[in-house]
Amino acid sequence: MRRLPPLTAIEAFVQVARLGSIKAAAEELALSSPALSRRVQALERFIGKPLFERRHQALALNDDGERLLSLIAPALDSMTDAIEAMTSGTEVLRLRLGVPPLFATQQLLRRLPELKRRHPELHLDVDTAGHGTARLGDGLDAAIVIARDVDPGLYTRRLDRNRVYAIGARALVEGPNPVTRPEQLAGLTALVHRDMPENFNAWRAAAGLGEVEMAVDYFDSGSLMLEAAAQGLGIAFMLETHFETARDSRVVRLFDITVDSQYSYWFVCRPRALSQRAVRIFHDWLIAALSPAAD
Repeated sequence: MRRLPPLTAIEAFVQVARLGSIKAAAEELALSSPALSRRVQALERFIGKPLFERRHQALALNDDGERLLSLIAPALDSMTDAIEAMTSGTEVLRLRLGVPPLFATQQLLRRLPELKRRHPELHLDVDTAGHGTARLGDGLDAAIVIARDVDPGLYTRRLDRNRVYAIGARALVEGPNPVTRPEQLAGLTALVHRDMPENFNAWRAAAGLGEVEMAVDYFDSGSLMLEAAAQGLGIAFMLETHFETARDSRVVRLFDITVDSQYSYWFVCRPRALSQRAVRIFHDWLIAALSPAAD
């Protein structure tokens, strides 16, 4: 059998790759930064090639590092779960899930107690850092993403279909000069999610606002968009479910304009990940929990 590098060197490499920082990885592993650097360098010497591009105060994986991480990170995670299961005396299943913060707060967290009752052995590591599709197999077992289209090479399951709402502060319709026509949005600011820019364009077209000028502020957080709308900072162009589920009396839907959104929430994972029990349990539960009959 071919000799393997020390497990401590592999663990150090994976942590640095995921965190992008020697200092952060050293804190995670309770090591000094020099000690962690030596472990990473030992792995590079063993393999015979560098795995990172060294940048000022940060490290970025090169192509060889990306390939190695995709091959060994899942195995290391499985080993960690196996040791945890053996030392705890009970079976432990762990799912590393990427999820947008607004979906987590509005749709996922309130349903998780049911999942916990059914499968107390399943533990979720929730990651809201974004770019969930790109990180599958590299720190994430599965993800919930919002997109128009998803890589056909992945397993995908659409979770919803939605409409676009124009959402504003209640004062806009209850003040002395209430907003009752789309043309009155001229001069106001549109609040648009970076990942869903076409929502605003589709709503503008449906409302016939081709000549009406609106400044655009971009957000990467749906929760912040809703709060900004409530504070009167602009008009949020968001999904119907975001508005209905928020139940925030400070905001209202403006106008009865119906626009189908091009974006949906999707459950995504690599096809082979469905063979993992943790992924399959969560997938099956999520689909059932989000079905209309479940609410």
